[in-house]
Amino acid sequence: MVPLVVIRPEPGCAATVSAARDAGLDPQGFPLFAVTPRSWSAPPPDAHDALLLGSANAIRHAGPGLAAVRHLPAYAVGDATADVARASGITVIGQGQGGLQSVLGQLDPTHRRLLRLAGEERIALTPPAGVTMAERVVYASRAQPMPPELVKLLGEPALVALHSAEAAHHFAAECVRNGLRRARLRLCALGPRIAAAAGDGWGEVAVAADTSDRALLALARQMCQDPWGKTNS
Repeated sequence: MVPLVVIRPEPGCAATVSAARDAGLDPQGFPLFAVTPRSWSAPPPDAHDALLLGSANAIRHAGPGLAAVRHLPAYAVGDATADVARASGITVIGQGQGGLQSVLGQLDPTHRRLLRLAGEERIALTPPAGVTMAERVVYASRAQPMPPELVKLLGEPALVALHSAEAAHHFAAECVRNGLRRARLRLCALGPRIAAAAGDGWGEVAVAADTSDRALLALARQMCQDPWGKTNS
């Protein structure tokens, strides 16, 4: 079985590796990003109606400022983010599976003033008419070079899991820097935008049915059972 390479930051990397192993895959974890908190100022408690959360890291790394906004109901991008938010004491009232922009279609009509807790690298969002959205950058994800062990592993056929467009860009650039042949490698991505960010020339690029780790690992297992087949490119 070809290895499934997981490059997302911790603690997500370890969680995906564990779930992949339980699913019968051969996962290898190499986090290519280090997430660090950013200093930010929390707004007054009554300045916003709801939170918008596009990543679990926005909760994990929000620091002391989170206490000032924890009372706000939240909209989360997916299951993992919602779970971390709930564990921190935040009430999640909406979540999606198709990206953060789609979550904006679920807003309660009374939630007209949103506060987005985000990373330094983030996608632009368009709030619905009549809705304002303030942003606070609470963390940064710093790309790391491929370790020699990963470069060696990728010299042979492998399947790589991509959880973000930032990861796709960085992984592609590191393959170029290390002289790795893209045609040997197959990619399974959490969404179409992520797959597109990886560029061309890979052995295969496939997209998960939704933006959950469960769907991504189901796709990875299917690809491993059908080597070099066109699973969902």
